[in-house]
Amino acid sequence: MSPPAADLTRQRLIRAALELFTSRGYHDTTTAQIAKKAGVAEGTIYRHFTSKQQLVNELYRAAQRWASKVVQDAPRGADARAQLATVAHALVDGAARDPSVVKLGLLEPLGTVLDDESRKTERDFHAAIERVIAEGKAQGTVRPGAVEVWAGVWLAAVRHTLDKVIRGEWKPGDATIKLVIDGAWRAMST
Repeated sequence: MSPPAADLTRQRLIRAALELFTSRGYHDTTTAQIAKKAGVAEGTIYRHFTSKQQLVNELYRAAQRWASKVVQDAPRGADARAQLATVAHALVDGAARDPSVVKLGLLEPLGTVLDDESRKTERDFHAAIERVIAEGKAQGTVRPGAVEVWAGVWLAAVRHTLDKVIRGEWKPGDATIKLVIDGAWRAMST
């Protein structure tokens, strides 16, 4: 059975907005451009979303939830280094598979455009990373210091890697990616 036409239209709007937000930027993308790319009238957007801001927030939250799930799916019981490496490689694979989602959710500076729910979803992702690092501290493999600082260091290195993958400069499996992931671990390890 096929999805209802409204669901298909919503999906076309989401894909069009995602592509435009990540190629042109949120502020330089208009609802008219989104509608044109999706092949619908501009007013159709407002049957599915109250505003362009609501649309970008829904996309952002979906990307953040995906990233949080990547962390949650990392093998529990493994040491923190192995968990973080698994997460980093899964994020890299995601960047290669669906660069727009990763770019919007993990690389685009959306700042004041984000609503409270999006900020909470972002905090949940950071908290998931921080839990893994806290486990590493408990295991004695992460050096003393604030968990949120080490999470920031690790995320900065991973974001650099994701940016290179999205730009097509690096591919999953490249030795450089392993070097960055190992370097991020060495920065915080005992």
